[in-house]
Amino acid sequence: MKLVILDYGAGNIKSIQFAFKRLGVDAVLSNNAEEIKAANKVIFPGVGEASSAMKMLKKSGLDTLIPNLKQPVLGICLGMQLMCLHSEEGDTDGLGIFQTKVKRFSNSVKVPQMGWNVIKDLKSDLFKGIKENEYMYLVHSFYAEHCNETIAATDYEINYASALQHENFYGVQFHPEKSGNEGAKILKNFINM
Repeated sequence: MKLVILDYGAGNIKSIQFAFKRLGVDAVLSNNAEEIKAANKVIFPGVGEASSAMKMLKKSGLDTLIPNLKQPVLGICLGMQLMCLHSEEGDTDGLGIFQTKVKRFSNSVKVPQMGWNVIKDLKSDLFKGIKENEYMYLVHSFYAEHCNETIAATDYEINYASALQHENFYGVQFHPEKSGNEGAKILKNFINM
């Protein structure tokens, strides 16, 4: 089992590596195209700002590689948002894997949304063994709008897509690596796909 975490300078890498290590999987950090293509599973992490993250993806050539990957790919937080069509953050065009746009929460709520919130309307094997309204840890100022690829929803100001799936691509707005036992179950489900 070869698990690669994409290395493009915009990731919460250590916490993800530790989370997989607890599951008995050593995750390799790489931006090497051949190594990424040869992986069984790929994690697309991301913390930070969308436009600068997209610039780093382009600089490393990952912007053209990622949409063509055939193995299961899991985007986390900004990683998921960059897989969408467009983000209001820095007026950034995304990779276009998920057919939805990323919008900013209004100033009528505390931004970023930071802390625990529930996920519901679960529709994927990614959530095998996860109950409706389970709590996950989130830190974000932008959210993905609902689309046909929504596989989980969360309420904060509005009801938004907290997880997406298109073919072999999965995205979660929350941080499974920081979401305790239930988050670990989601990572294990991803490994077992």
